[in-house]
Amino acid sequence: MLSFTPYPKSQSIKEILFSSLAAGILVYLFLIIFQPFGTESFHHPYKYLILFPYTIIFGSSFFASDLCTSRFKNWNIISELLKILLILFLGSTLSYFYNSLFISHVALSFENYCYMFLYSLSVGIPISAIYILSRYIYLNSHKDIPQNNTLEQIETSEHSINTILRISANNTVLTIAENDLLCVQSMENYCTLYYLESNTVKKIWLRISLSNILTQIQTQKIKRCHRSYIINIGKVKNIKGNAQGYKLFLPEIDFEIPVSRSFISIIIPELQHLRT
Repeated sequence: MLSFTPYPKSQSIKEILFSSLAAGILVYLFLIIFQPFGTESFHHPYKYLILFPYTIIFGSSFFASDLCTSRFKNWNIISELLKILLILFLGSTLSYFYNSLFISHVALSFENYCYMFLYSLSVGIPISAIYILSRYIYLNSHKDIPQNNTLEQIETSEHSINTILRISANNTVLTIAENDLLCVQSMENYCTLYYLESNTVKKIWLRISLSNILTQIQTQKIKRCHRSYIINIGKVKNIKGNAQGYKLFLPEIDFEIPVSRSFISIIIPELQHLRT
């Protein structure tokens, strides 16, 4: 669904400042090139200088909004669109006061503000579309998690509780400590469990569906990451990729575990939390 489509957020002040400045400059270029809404009939020796503050107004609106929303979690495309609407509202309000008090010198009125808001929408919507698309492409290719980044392994202290997982499949009952489970791989009607026993990797085949086994073993660390995999995120050592596809690596096993796009918003924040 559109509302659950993840939209990347930037934690870089430099990137936020640059993208906000670019959005403000686009507004200025739109005004001086196309000269909409009576701008063409506005004659003044310093016309282009008078129009320049709109760059600052909208650039500041983008910067303030991006800076605030960078603190939110589970950001998606609907959240981004609502943020853009807030930016246009803020930009139109500041533009209205600037135009009324310093350019037109007219009395303030709600009707005039509505016109300014509509003008801001007309200019802002195409620019916002460019802004959203270009940032999506850029941030996806410059994720905060670099390729082959080593995650800090969280060791279990002697005072912590090692949860015991009990798995029942047909006539088989398997008991595994949570910290010993590595991953579960599904193959048709069977699942292969990879786990540690005396620091040696063991695996066992069970006739059980992945969804069934997940209901028995899911914990804060044991989560589904793909339609064919369950992962113990506490055992993940390396991660690479971006929002188009992540791969998880466990030092105990010799294959990579994919993360489906639908599970990225669940798995990746948990891995980031383990690093902090």
